[in-house]
Amino acid sequence: MIRRLLNRLVAHLDGYLLLALALLVLLGLVVLYSAAGEDYHFVTRQLMNLGVAFGVMWVVANIPPQHLARLGLPVYIIGLLLLLGVALFGDISHGARRWLHIGVTRIQPSEIMKIAVPLVLAWYFDRHSAALRIKDFIVATLLLLVPVAFILKQPDLGTSLIVSAAGFYVLFLGGLSWRVMLGLAVTGAASMPLLWSLLHDYQRQRVLTLLDPTQDPLGTGYHIIQSTIAMGSGGLFGKGWLNGTQTHLEFLPERHTDFILAVLAEEFGLFGSVTLLIIYLLVIGRGMVIAANAPTLFGRLFAGSIVLTFFTYAFVNIGMVSGILPVVGVPLPMVSYGGTSIVTLLFGIGALMSIQTHRKLIQT
Repeated sequence: MIRRLLNRLVAHLDGYLLLALALLVLLGLVVLYSAAGEDYHFVTRQLMNLGVAFGVMWVVANIPPQHLARLGLPVYIIGLLLLLGVALFGDISHGARRWLHIGVTRIQPSEIMKIAVPLVLAWYFDRHSAALRIKDFIVATLLLLVPVAFILKQPDLGTSLIVSAAGFYVLFLGGLSWRVMLGLAVTGAASMPLLWSLLHDYQRQRVLTLLDPTQDPLGTGYHIIQSTIAMGSGGLFGKGWLNGTQTHLEFLPERHTDFILAVLAEEFGLFGSVTLLIIYLLVIGRGMVIAANAPTLFGRLFAGSIVLTFFTYAFVNIGMVSGILPVVGVPLPMVSYGGTSIVTLLFGIGALMSIQTHRKLIQT
C-alpha cells in the first residue's frame, strides 16, 4: 500500500533531472551559508522557498502537457492584466515600479511572463502547426513584444532580457527563417544609436562600466572589480569553505544573490566552478533530450524554450559576475538566494518532467 502510494507520487518525476537538481540545491545551500555570513536564517528561508518551489514542480509534473497547453492563453492574459496593474498602481522602489499588492501580499507579475510567454507561443504554434506562415510569426512576435514593453517600462532590464530570450527561443525552434533573423540582427545593429538614446542613465552607465570598471572604482565599477578579485583569488582549489576574504570581510556586494558565484569561486576555486558548470550541463543536456523526444510540437517548443532559458539564466549571471556582460540583475539558477526565480525555474522543470513522463508509446 505504502509502496504503491510512493510509486504514484514519483511516477511523473524524472530521476536524472531530480538528481541534478539535488546536487545544485546542496551546493547552493553550502555556498549560501557562507555568503550570508554564516546566518542560518538565510538558509532556513531558502529551504522554505525550495519547499514551495519543489511542490510547484511536482504539481506541474503531474499535469499532462495537453492541459498545460490549454493554460497558455489564460495565464498570458492574466499576466498582461497584472502588468497593466503594475503600470497603474504598482509600488515604486529604488526608482522602479515592479511590484503589485494583491490582498495580504505583493507579487512581481513580470516573473509570471517568463513562463506565460513561451507557454502561449508554443500553444499558438501548435494550433497552427498544419501550415505555419509568416503572419503566424508576426502574431507571435506581437505576443512577445507587448509584455516585454511593459517590463522595460518598469524598468527591469534583466527580466525583460529573460522574457525576450524565452519567447525568441520558441520563434527560433518554431522555424523562424535564418534570413529573417539575419535581417533583424542587421536592423538591431543599425538601430544601436537609437536604442542607446532610449536607455535609462543607469543602464547606459552599466555598459560604460563594463568597458572600463576602473573609471568609477568606488561607485558603478565596484561590483565588477570586487567580483573579479574574488574569483581570481580562489585559484585552482579555493581558499576553503567559510575562508573567503572578499566575502567575509564584506568587500563583495550582493554576495548571497546575484554575485554568489564569486563566493563559490573564491572558496572552492576553479574546481568548484567547473563542478557547478558540469551540473548545469547535466540539466541542460537532459532537458534537450526531453525536448527532442517530445511527441508534439507544443512539447518540443515549450521544452526547448525552458531548457534554453535555463541556459540563459546561467550564461548571463556567469558573464555578469566575471565581467564580460553588464550587470543586469539575473540570479544564478538554483544557487542564488530568492523565492520567485526558483519557483519560476522549477515550474519549467516540472513542465519538462510532464512532457517526458506523459509521452504516449507509439506502436510500430
